Amino acid sequence: MSSTDLAVPERQGSVPLSVLLFRLANDTSRERISVGDLLAALGDRAIGALMFFFAAPNILPVPPGVSTLLGAPLLFLSAQLMLGMRPWLPGIVTRRSLSRDDLATLVRRIVPWLAKAEKLLRPRVSVLVRPPVEYFVGLVCLVLAAVLMLPIPLGNTLPALAISLLALGVLERDGVWIAIGLFASVVAGAVVWGVLWAMVKAVVLILGNFFDF
Repeated sequence: MSSTDLAVPERQGSVPLSVLLFRLANDTSRERISVGDLLAALGDRAIGALMFFFAAPNILPVPPGVSTLLGAPLLFLSAQLMLGMRPWLPGIVTRRSLSRDDLATLVRRIVPWLAKAEKLLRPRVSVLVRPPVEYFVGLVCLVLAAVLMLPIPLGNTLPALAISLLALGVLERDGVWIAIGLFASVVAGAVVWGVLWAMVKAVVLILGNFFDF
């Protein structure tokens, strides 16, 4: 993939997230990129950008345990969005790092889709990107992040998709994407609840058959 593939218009003097990730992944001056590096590079946009960065990989199937590792930073960031705080992560998280090759692999997976999304994102429906709605979005993301960390079948994809949509809406101050993300959150909650209910019924049925035997 070349940099021209990611040539999306810059808005309000800020570098699009897709371009920034692409540059970090191709920065030959460093062998590893830490979460702290990302936090510093993103500045005031860090909450929305990092929420997308940690949520998006979970939309696709990931190895066991990955969702837990990626979900922990999401809990911190969602809580800060809910409380109207500036982006901050504890040292145990900011010191975590990826090799540049691993980051490049991750970027190749998510950036083409992100670049397409950025062409559709723009500031609008501002009432949905200001407090108190923004705080409510943080609460929704906090609940979804907690669900994301649980070992639930199909419990990763829809919550991760909903968080990604909401994060992009927060990042680009786009109330339409916030609305879509909230709808996706409702769908994700309904599906996860259905899966949990089915699991409970299955366990009850198995235990019932066992004791009847």
